[in-house]
Amino acid sequence: MPPRGPNGQPQRGPAPQGGQPPRRQGPPPQRPGNPDATRIIPNPANPDAKVNTGSRQAVPNHISRAATSDRTQRISDRVVRAGAGAGTRPRPDEDRAGRPPSGAQPAVRRPQGGTPSGPPPRRPGGDGPGGGGGKGAPKRGSIWRLARRITYVFVALIFGGASSIFLYAYSTVNVPQPGDLKNNQVATIFMADGTSVLAKVIPPEGNRSDVTIDQIPPHVRNAVIAAEDRSFYTNPGFSIQGFGRAFVGQLTGNSSAGGGSTITQQYVKNAMVGNEHSLTRKMRELVISAKMAKQWSKDQILAAYLNTIYFGRGAYGIDAAAKAYFGKPVTDLSVAEGAVLAATIQQPSNLDPEKNPQGAQERWKYVLDGMVDGGNLSAADRANTQYPTVIPAAQAQKDKTLDAGPEGLIKTQVLKELEAAGITEHDLNTQGLQITTTIDQKAQQSAVDAVTKVMDGEPDKLRTAVVSVDPKTGAVRAYYGGPDGQGLDYANQGLPPGSSFKVFGLAENLEMGKPLSTLYDSSPVTVNGIKITNVEGEQCGMCTIAEALKRSLNTSFYRMELDMQGNGPQKIADMAHKLGIPETIPGVGKSLTEPDGSGPNNGIVLGQYQVRPLDMASAYATLAASGTYHAPHFVQKVVASDGTVLMDRGETAGEPRVSPAVADNVTDAMKPIAAWSRNHQLAGGRLSATKTGTNQLGDTDENRDAWMVGYTPSLSTAVWVGTDNGEKLRNASGGMIYGSGLPADIWKATMDGALKGTPNENFPKPGTIGGQAGVPSWSAPYTPAPTTEQQVLPPVITQSQVEILPGITIPVPGLAPNPQRSNPQTQQANPQEGGPMSGQPVAPADGSTPTTAPNGGGNGNGNGNGSRPTR
Repeated sequence: MPPRGPNGQPQRGPAPQGGQPPRRQGPPPQRPGNPDATRIIPNPANPDAKVNTGSRQAVPNHISRAATSDRTQRISDRVVRAGAGAGTRPRPDEDRAGRPPSGAQPAVRRPQGGTPSGPPPRRPGGDGPGGGGGKGAPKRGSIWRLARRITYVFVALIFGGASSIFLYAYSTVNVPQPGDLKNNQVATIFMADGTSVLAKVIPPEGNRSDVTIDQIPPHVRNAVIAAEDRSFYTNPGFSIQGFGRAFVGQLTGNSSAGGGSTITQQYVKNAMVGNEHSLTRKMRELVISAKMAKQWSKDQILAAYLNTIYFGRGAYGIDAAAKAYFGKPVTDLSVAEGAVLAATIQQPSNLDPEKNPQGAQERWKYVLDGMVDGGNLSAADRANTQYPTVIPAAQAQKDKTLDAGPEGLIKTQVLKELEAAGITEHDLNTQGLQITTTIDQKAQQSAVDAVTKVMDGEPDKLRTAVVSVDPKTGAVRAYYGGPDGQGLDYANQGLPPGSSFKVFGLAENLEMGKPLSTLYDSSPVTVNGIKITNVEGEQCGMCTIAEALKRSLNTSFYRMELDMQGNGPQKIADMAHKLGIPETIPGVGKSLTEPDGSGPNNGIVLGQYQVRPLDMASAYATLAASGTYHAPHFVQKVVASDGTVLMDRGETAGEPRVSPAVADNVTDAMKPIAAWSRNHQLAGGRLSATKTGTNQLGDTDENRDAWMVGYTPSLSTAVWVGTDNGEKLRNASGGMIYGSGLPADIWKATMDGALKGTPNENFPKPGTIGGQAGVPSWSAPYTPAPTTEQQVLPPVITQSQVEILPGITIPVPGLAPNPQRSNPQTQQANPQEGGPMSGQPVAPADGSTPTTAPNGGGNGNGNGNGSRPTR
């Protein structure tokens, strides 16, 4: 038998020795004679017999044997199939692969004397012979086949249904023209009454000018395409992948799963269907985009998109964006500038180069790389392109409606608060928001009028800030940061508060259990080579800390700070933070510390570190609220044009920061200061608690900043007067400006106007600290009264001549004072060093427990007519 290959077929090639000769290539040779003549074929029953077919031809033995074997195999297969019955399954293709097909085949030898291999194995589940398991075997193939068919039907139904819906929507939807779309609305900012308009945010329509596609330079168009849709000119207007991601997002609840929208889809979303995260919205977007792509040219779609899309800075449209970022029309934009604008489209508020330079530049590089990949920018030009300079956002702001005056600075604070609350600039410009602020119309007008009146005629270089805060809620009731609504906001600038910061040191001293009756020396003190003195040499000898606060004595408070256990400066800083001074201040960084962050030094108690007028009004408001802090805020409520409430602050719960005893004792010590400071007590006998502050200009004897900060139970107001460059403060008459001067005048006028018509309020009675409640009735230690002893001398008997008649006199005895002078011996107890000043109330001589002054200490610290008022 010839050798066989791996598949059982005879090997091709030369025959081995003694075997058959190799076959020739091509068809078998034809024998001469009649081709229709009968041939002798092998008999399967008797291989050696010959069958006469008409004419006899000799058949080689090897061919005869191969044909006989093949026929025998086929007959055997038919017999097996016939016995298997009608249920027998046909052989699978893989079973047929191992045997030759029926019909005439090349001669192949089969093993002699072998047994036929029999039928191939059947699949399980058959009932006939050769079945795999009988009737009880599971029909796994049938189950899976049924599942597959159900799945196919289900998918077909889904796609069929979706296609039907798509075709129906496609046939019914109308695609409008860009000029028909109105999606911008005015946002109105109201005062606290909800009706008085404070400012407006005008939609960019007034600032937007549509441009044609020819006015947009090709490199600007290519930059936008590279940023947002690199297949714009070839896609059908929509992205199936993006729709699929949105579908998955809806199924999984992941609202961020969408994305990958084409430029056409973005235009439809922004101009027509909105930004709702829903499958319905995405389907509408898909349908309209598909139909728009058929009805509009690509250039029409791109022009509409570039005239509508939001670029940040209140700019809708590419031309407005070019002016907002570069101060030029779109026709003049360079490649680099066009890439900047294209980069902002993804996140307009977060990719403004002024707000996020790093993120903006990374996106800009991505855009340029896309232009290179698209063949719209050479690699050499890409390498030489530099990031351009954008103009400041404030310079680009064109909306001056109600923003020219102080209200413009309030609007800025409102917009910052909205952004912090998650209300985006896009929401502000498109949802017709109604924003109710906390600004009280009467209080605001009082602040503006007070500044205008008091500062009239004063030097032009003087600047002023006024902030009023409600202690019960933290609501900002009045805010004046300067006359220019687009200029520098002085109410939000870091400025040294001077002596007005002493109240935080006093609060910490009280927190440590030291009452207002604690005595401190007020004479000059030198620490680390630095001599601390008081203004114009003011002193009160050894006096209480309450008296020192009223007189604003630096030396007493410096000694108080040095007397604190541990790190006194840091303790004072911590107290100020608790009361409301922020840990960080915009433009300053970490507050109440040295620039290197090493913490405060001893000068903190005298107010050397920067705080904002807003912070001082807020921190003093915490004291007015008996130690409960309310975060200052400008926005009360925000409602969209469709009635959706985006924000409602409601009643805000405060946070207790210090004990009522500490806060109320500080208040008690501050009560007499307004009257003491050149008679700035409020009208109608209204009680107040105040503190002046003056910051010295370097090592000179001039002043740099002047403050007046104070409160009633319902309003806390901080006033600052200074200059842009920290120059010396002089008023119109050339005199030095102290806190008790112009700032106190503005403070009183603001408070009187804001509180006019409201009932007078009393402060809470202070609790006991260290055995003393509030301000004691005395302010200095007891000094015995002087005593004298004088020797009394007897009178002298004298005679005098009395004329009784002309020329006649007689002697008459009489009494006369003793001509010897008496030397009085004065005995006076040695007064304690640093004793009371002349007329200063002293402690009781009997050592009895000190009592508070009448009316909670208001009179015990003086009647406000002192000759050396607080500065």
